[in-house]
Amino acid sequence: MHPAKGSTILIIEDDPNTAALIAVYLEREGFSAVTAGDGEAGLALANRHHPVLVILDLMIPKVDGWEVCRRLRQDSAVPVIMLTARGEEIDRVAGLTLGADDYVVKPFSPRELVARVKAVLRRVEPATPPAGQRLIHGPVCLDLTLRRLTIQDATVALTPHEYTLLETLMTTPGRTFTRDELLDRLYPRGEAVVIDRVVDVHIGKLRQKIEPVPSEPRYILTARGIGYRFADRPAR
Repeated sequence: MHPAKGSTILIIEDDPNTAALIAVYLEREGFSAVTAGDGEAGLALANRHHPVLVILDLMIPKVDGWEVCRRLRQDSAVPVIMLTARGEEIDRVAGLTLGADDYVVKPFSPRELVARVKAVLRRVEPATPPAGQRLIHGPVCLDLTLRRLTIQDATVALTPHEYTLLETLMTTPGRTFTRDELLDRLYPRGEAVVIDRVVDVHIGKLRQKIEPVPSEPRYILTARGIGYRFADRPAR
């Protein structure tokens, strides 16, 4: 991947040496890097620069990484790679279900981190489909060109993971996708080590956004013990 000229990546990391090293490697690849040493400054820079991706250390002062991720996700789908010395599975799952797109544990190779950055950007910026291509199911309309969901003509904001899941399911209504298949769509080539519970959490959040009654889903249906499918006929 060759980043567009001027593509900005925000690094929120309280160790200035680590932040500077990451910035050097990103700039070698053609990105523009901006850095912040705490969560408060990081959120301000995110609002100012509108980065294409955020590298976020969890253990930062003022506003910790968990809260920064929550605030970013309130009004933005910017990809987030969490960076931390904590590598327990529970932390990985918690970070990913908050809306992070990947999770890198310290110590790490700067080259590996740059590779993760490129992989995440490839996932969230796929090749543009033909103009006007849409998936329509009753009042639910997913525009693949604009990467936009509307329900009864009202726009519904999706995170990159939610969009990927919905596009996958809507492309083949009636087909049951296993959790492993959906994990492969979210994290191709094993780019993040996760468990299938992550899929359930993302599906739950997606249902909150598109289902009239999330506890009685009409669109995203559960195949017990297997995975999920999109309804093969519009709900009445």
